[in-house]
Amino acid sequence: MKGDKNAHFTKCLMLWHRRQNRREMPWKGEKDPYRIWLSEIILQQTRVEQGWDYYNRFVSQYPTIVQLANAPDQEVFKLWEGLGYYSRCRNLLATARLIRDQYGGHFPHTYDEILSLKGVGPYTAAAIASFAYNLPFAVTDGNVMRVLARYFGIKTDILSTKGKKQFSDLSQSLLPAGRSAEFNQAIMDFGATVCKPALPLCKDCPLSGQCTAYGEGKTAQYPVKAKKAARKKRFMYYIILEYRGKIAVRLREQKDIWRHLNEFVLIELEKKSIPGAIVRSDAFRNLVGADADIVYTSPVITQALTHQQIEGLFIHVKANRSLLPEGYRWISKGAMAELPFPRFINQFIQGYHF
Repeated sequence: MKGDKNAHFTKCLMLWHRRQNRREMPWKGEKDPYRIWLSEIILQQTRVEQGWDYYNRFVSQYPTIVQLANAPDQEVFKLWEGLGYYSRCRNLLATARLIRDQYGGHFPHTYDEILSLKGVGPYTAAAIASFAYNLPFAVTDGNVMRVLARYFGIKTDILSTKGKKQFSDLSQSLLPAGRSAEFNQAIMDFGATVCKPALPLCKDCPLSGQCTAYGEGKTAQYPVKAKKAARKKRFMYYIILEYRGKIAVRLREQKDIWRHLNEFVLIELEKKSIPGAIVRSDAFRNLVGADADIVYTSPVITQALTHQQIEGLFIHVKANRSLLPEGYRWISKGAMAELPFPRFINQFIQGYHF
């Protein structure tokens, strides 16, 4: 009976894809491995609606992987600005340059070679291999695991090592011969538009007749996912240090959040503070000088990252002496528009008139 259920799943899904799937995306049906790879990296931890515009801008500015590889780091980071998870952008550049230097600018053709690329995991490798070359590798992302967990009633934690292998093996077993690209697109679209995380369209679902979760009335309980650990709290207070019309900034180079992005003069504290306590501190006065003028103090700003909660504010200070902290450089106010900053800083810059 298990074989019948598997066959029913694949048959119904493929029919749905041909007859009812109307999901449009700029990379859908794409065969160029560069563009497929680019779209997959952009969409890692990013909603399609947000990633769409970024994909179009990248393709327009860098039509080939060699053009991307040859681009200056800060130019690419500026184009990426706002997408977050900047390690993806670093990996994007590293991989583009490796393909330029070791593959002559031609994307590798085998699954193992694709998997070896920086920033490419099993899901992304399977997507590129199947969509670009129609190789028999099934994709297994969150959408796919949700569909399979509900239909087959799988209670294994999807974040566990056991769960990842179980869902990967199941996906592979469902793959119809010679039609991996079509099947992968179908199941990804089905999870995004029908078997949605919340309010799935079960009454219109062609799989509902044999769906375990629907039959049990427990669609909301699938897939099983372990609870996330509490986010680490960080308190980051930025000084917009201005001297003779220029602002002090530096590039974050340490292995931490926002690496290779720019920031203002930073005071990071272990505990939450208030503006009055910050400006009275020795650390603040040593950075700006005792005779500096405070122009503006912002309200508290917060940003939730995957594993961290950032809270802080901005203090605009006009210095009367050139006390440039070590590691920082002076830039004109106009030059800020050309530099990539993390979203935490950008949301302040965009609403502030210097």
